[in-house]
Amino acid sequence: MLDTVQIIKDRDEARFAVIPYEEYLLLRELLSDQERLADYLDYLHAQQVKAEDTARFSLEEARRMLENPNE
Repeated sequence: MLDTVQIIKDRDEARFAVIPYEEYLLLRELLSDQERLADYLDYLHAQQVKAEDTARFSLEEARRMLENPNE
């Protein structure tokens, strides 16, 4: 989302951002539905955490860690 944005400047100061109409409609829909917006923000947060933490565990490793949290 917002991959194609045109910035309009006035005297070297950004004044407007122009986005494709389809993206505008999507943003308008997201912002008008509080539950959907919360879901989208949760998704973005999960993607950020996933990118920052590259550790991955198998199901068996996760089970062992949950069974023996102090090891």
